[in-house]
Amino acid sequence: MIVADDSVLLREGVTRLLENAGHEVVGQAADREELMRKARAHKPDVAIIDIRMPPTHTDEGLQAARTIRKELPGTGVVVLSAYIEEAYALELLGENPAGVGYLLKDRVWDGDRFAEAVRRVAEGGSALDPEVVSHMLGRRRVHAPLEGLTSREHDVLGLMAEGRSNQAIADALVISGRAVEKHVASIFTKLHLPPAPEDHRRVLAVLAFLRS
Repeated sequence: MIVADDSVLLREGVTRLLENAGHEVVGQAADREELMRKARAHKPDVAIIDIRMPPTHTDEGLQAARTIRKELPGTGVVVLSAYIEEAYALELLGENPAGVGYLLKDRVWDGDRFAEAVRRVAEGGSALDPEVVSHMLGRRRVHAPLEGLTSREHDVLGLMAEGRSNQAIADALVISGRAVEKHVASIFTKLHLPPAPEDHRRVLAVLAFLRS
């Protein structure tokens, strides 16, 4: 894995968390050019990238993530942002969120959750920050309330958007796997979205709904 951020403290902290979780970090980068050079050289499983990097501190990290996805399809990307930037999240996930994560920087310090999100991305899944999901769902309720969904289905939908599997959703909500399956089927039916077994396609379906 490669960790890219202009803050040495954050780079070292993320590297330590990943290594403690059993991941190998093959390089660090302080700017976009260094990130691209090391990504092309090492072709890591995942590149963890600050969305704002030198020289302009605007969207260099997002640009680098898009380039990596295009040039190195075997490398997943996890973009870190200091605050919710919904447009960037939607742009990054695009039409194929497989192997993509968008997390708030605060999530890094929840070591286990962060490592799990990185693992999902490395395996071709998706990881969307829970706060981003909540923000999207909240905005969606304001403009077009999800009146057809029950409170429990809202909870399940939010966890689906994070990239959680049915078993992970069951564990989080302390319900049975069978109950989750029923909720998922009901959600897809009510939202007129085709169910799919792959986690990243579930995220794509949720994002398609949130965009509508």
